[in-house]
Amino acid sequence: MTVDILAVLRESFTMMILLVCSMVLLAFVIERWWFYHKMRVDSNKFMDSIQKFINAGKFMEAINFCENTPGAVPVVMKTGLINRYLHKPDLEELMISARMEQMIKMERFLNILGTLGNISPLIGLFGTVVGIIRAFHDLAASGSGGPAVVAAGISEALVATAAGLMVAIPAVVFYNYFTKEMKTIVMNMDICSRRLLVMLTGGLESEG
Repeated sequence: MTVDILAVLRESFTMMILLVCSMVLLAFVIERWWFYHKMRVDSNKFMDSIQKFINAGKFMEAINFCENTPGAVPVVMKTGLINRYLHKPDLEELMISARMEQMIKMERFLNILGTLGNISPLIGLFGTVVGIIRAFHDLAASGSGGPAVVAAGISEALVATAAGLMVAIPAVVFYNYFTKEMKTIVMNMDICSRRLLVMLTGGLESEG
């Protein structure tokens, strides 16, 4: 016996909800993947180039280099270079603020993926329970048909649970993946900020 998915979709509002959830999941996964793809930068090579500019006293070239390099790390480095004449504590606070602004952008929509991963199995389970109740109600109303009627109704009801898991599993996987990407970028921002502070201290001493 095969389950008519289209018929189940038409008869079950929970399946329609899960279909919408799957479309939302796909949209945000694509958006976040493209976002993090653009945020990636080889921090070691990038900082080596910044150090060469600073050692040569070419601060404007370093700022332009940051502007032309996509990613969170260049944005934070640009903030440090523009405000390089401030006292070290003030400069450090400004760079921390810049990192926090980038973190807000990176955390965007991740809560949606986490929520989909949590609620999709519950929605599917709810659809299954409703389907089982309906199957037994139909059996009681007909008064005949035997276990075959119940089995057919339950098999269709269990599709909702399977659909919920099909939405939840990718949502959790991508949520964990993007969270790991964010943590890596945050760590790189912190490391590069510390390196830049050391470079700027040396650069200012050489200028003096």
